[in-house]
Formats: sequence, structure tokens, C-alpha cells
Amino acid sequence: MLYAFAFERAGVVVSDLYFLNPHPLDGQETPERGVRLELRGFESGELPGSIYSARPITIGRPLWRVDLLQDANGAPNTFDRTHHHPNVVGCEPGSRTFVEELSDDPLPWLADEFTNITDLLKEAGIAPDEISAADAAHAGQLALVQVASVFDPAGTNIRVTGSPCSTGGHRAVWSAGVS
Repeated sequence: MLYAFAFERAGVVVSDLYFLNPHPLDGQETPERGVRLELRGFESGELPGSIYSARPITIGRPLWRVDLLQDANGAPNTFDRTHHHPNVVGCEPGSRTFVEELSDDPLPWLADEFTNITDLLKEAGIAPDEISAADAAHAGQLALVQVASVFDPAGTNIRVTGSPCSTGGHRAVWSAGVS
């Protein structure tokens, strides 16, 4: 599964993962599964034909990445391999950065990170003006909804408040544990 949501110049890409790390850390030699979320640049091209033609849209380079992973052979919801990559060079991620709060409860950690995307971009070495303020607000809120929907496709534990047109935008509220 792959979901992509674009705004002006940035958007969110969410996909499921299952892989065997070719260079695992000690104790992480088994396959990993989970969800990858990337904040990415998007480019909208010129119309290739008439005004009715489809506009080409390119998903550009990743600006930031989080991998909500766990041991594929382990119990569900351990998030024991969950990490983020604050630095991405081209399309290659930097080293895995493990954060205890991220592994303990991923959605609130993501909510905190996406509350101020400007700080997230600075940490990643990206100029904050590379994406618009509107993109930052929309991408942050949508990221939470999309990750939550992967964990809970029926939406039974997800509630979205606010309006995309209101000052605060959408707010994803996780109302129960991940199942």
C-alpha cells in the first residue's frame, strides 16, 4: 500500500513495509514490518497538452522520515524498531535515530513533531521556506490521520476534529490504543 497526499510544494507519503535489514544492529537480525511516513517535496509540472490534459505531478525527494517498525516475528504493537531519520541526503536516509517516546507511543510523538514542522525541517537541515506555511500545517495534520488509519483502517479509534478551512486545520485524536 502507498498513499500520497500533496499540497502546494510538499506532502506526505505513507507506505507499509516488510523487509530484512541487510545491515542489522545487534539483536535486530529478524525481518521488520510496519509503516513508513515521509514528508516529501512535490512538483507540479506544466500541462503537456490542452487545458483539459492531466497535469504531471512528481513526488520529489524526502525531507524527513519516520519508520514505525517492529520485529515481524514478535508480538504486535511493540514498536521495538521504531525510529526516525532526521537527516536525509538526496534519497538516502541518515542513521536510524531511536527515541524512547517514539517507541513507547508513536502517535503522540508524531503529533509533537508535526506541531512545528519548521523545527523539524531545521533539524533535518532543510530551509524552512522550502515548503509553505500552509503546506506545513496541512501536511502535519494529514500525516497523523494517515498513520492512524494504517493502524486502524476501520477508523474505530480515530476522531478528526476541526476543519481544513479553520485556522487550526484538522486535528487527529487517537482515542484508544493501537490494536
